[in-house]
Amino acid sequence: MNPIRSVCVYCGSSPGRSEKYIKAGHVLGRSLAEAGLRLVYGGGTKGIMGAVADGALRAGGKVSGIIPRFLINKEATENALGRLDELIVTDNMHERKHMMFEKSDAFVALPGGIGTVEEIVEIMTWAQLGHHRKPIVFANVDGFWDPMLTLLDHMRAEGFVHTGHLVQPLVVNQIEAVVAAILAEGAVVDAPTTGVQTLIDKM
Repeated sequence: MNPIRSVCVYCGSSPGRSEKYIKAGHVLGRSLAEAGLRLVYGGGTKGIMGAVADGALRAGGKVSGIIPRFLINKEATENALGRLDELIVTDNMHERKHMMFEKSDAFVALPGGIGTVEEIVEIMTWAQLGHHRKPIVFANVDGFWDPMLTLLDHMRAEGFVHTGHLVQPLVVNQIEAVVAAILAEGAVVDAPTTGVQTLIDKM
C-alpha cells in the first residue's frame, strides 16, 4: 500500500439533525490538515461536506473537490468552490467515484444518507474482491453507524461476507482519533510482520 498522503471523506451534503455532525466534520477536516494529509471529498460546500472542507481549509490544508456537473448547483456554490485548491468536475457519478478512489489512500465515512452508504459499501466491496488494501474507517459519531455495523455483523454471521479478512473497517468512536487510526492502520498494512495492535475497534 502507498504511504497515507490523502484521505477520502464520504459524508452528507445535509447537516443532519444533530449539531454534533457538523462539528465532527470541522474537526476531521482540521485534523487532516494538521497531519499534512490532503482531503479528497465530493466537492459539496453545504452540510457536513462543507464543514469538512471548511475545517481543512481554515487549518491551511489541501482540498480536492470532485463533483459531477449536474450537482454543482444542488450541493455547492460557485463562490465556495473557488476556495478549493483543486476542483474536478466530472460528467457523472461513476467517474466521480472512480476518481475519488484513485486519488485517495484511505477512506472515512462520516454520517450521511443513502449516497454515503453506497460509497463506503462500494469501497468495502472492492476490498473484499482484493482490489485494494487501503484503510477504511467508520467515524461513528454519537453511535450513528451502529445499525450499519450490526447489519455487517449479521451478514458475517450468516455467511454472506466472503473473504472477510479483506474487509475489516476500523470503527472509531472519537472523531479526534480518526487520523491517528488511519496512520496506524497504514503502518500495520505496510509492516512486514503482523502483531501490531491499535486501540481502535476493528470489525
